[in-house]
Amino acid sequence: MTSETTTTAPVGAIPAQPGPTDVTDAGVGREREQTPSEVIPGAGPVVRPGERATVRLRETGPEEPPRYAPEWLELRESADAAARAHDLLDPLRIRLANMPGKAGTVVHDLGCGTGSMGRWLAPRLDGPQHWILHDRDPYLLHFAAVASPRAAADGSRVTVETRRGDVARLTPDALIGASLVTASALLDVLTREEVDILAEACTGAGCPALLTLSVAGRVELNPAHPLDAELTEAFNAHQRRGGLLGPDSVTAACEAFSDRGATVKVHPSAWRLGPDEKALTEQWLRGWVGAAVEERPELAERADAYLAERLAANAAGELRVVVHHSDLLALARPTGGTS
Repeated sequence: MTSETTTTAPVGAIPAQPGPTDVTDAGVGREREQTPSEVIPGAGPVVRPGERATVRLRETGPEEPPRYAPEWLELRESADAAARAHDLLDPLRIRLANMPGKAGTVVHDLGCGTGSMGRWLAPRLDGPQHWILHDRDPYLLHFAAVASPRAAADGSRVTVETRRGDVARLTPDALIGASLVTASALLDVLTREEVDILAEACTGAGCPALLTLSVAGRVELNPAHPLDAELTEAFNAHQRRGGLLGPDSVTAACEAFSDRGATVKVHPSAWRLGPDEKALTEQWLRGWVGAAVEERPELAERADAYLAERLAANAAGELRVVVHHSDLLALARPTGGTS
């Protein structure tokens, strides 16, 4: 694993928050006005050609701009937290409690963003925890570190370490000492080869993996519209560009982990968006329709009218959206050693 910067600090020490000019490294100013038609940078599934929406298991150029704006990550955090599959926590807790040679839990959070996974999961696990947060955006890493929880479910201390840079080649050696690998919205932006690399690394290290919020390729909008199915099909095709797995990622990951002897559990983790999530629904709609039109430009005229109609219904509190995701827990066979 390669990284440009490593910082270790107890979570309790919170430095001053960066101001608006500091945030411009992330591609957005904190105080910047947003026009009604603007899509927050990084919001939804739209990415530039050749760009991936989260951490990659490959080398990347050092000058690539960050992909996610803090506003988008903040906007989706409550929906992510409500969606994640609680049913996977008990088998995870049991495995962590029985892992050999562990004095505490060491968690590698791949593509941590602002640290929402840690804020959700750390307070639900017992015992001392050390989180190793991986992201290529230094501002997001700063935010994740200072906003991490201070205590586990039983009051034990939680500490955090940040590592700036993408994961080049994830190997079992990179996970020495790891108790858990976790990520959100990762699998669907990987290729089959990269999923195999991830599965090989986790199973080789005897390390469980909790991989949440992978797109399932299904959405439900109420009221329904004749164009829903066509846009869904075009969006799913967009997600598979460049050999990415998109909505096929969970199936591929199940196969990759199972083939390497892991026990795999999958549970649904859908966003359920209503009048209380208007801002998130708006940004998701713009990104979803935009990706579909990028894939099939002939949809543009009908899609523009569709989007205007959907946005009006959303603003009026009359739209309900279910965006289906899946959470996957892979329980690799313990190695029996201290790694």
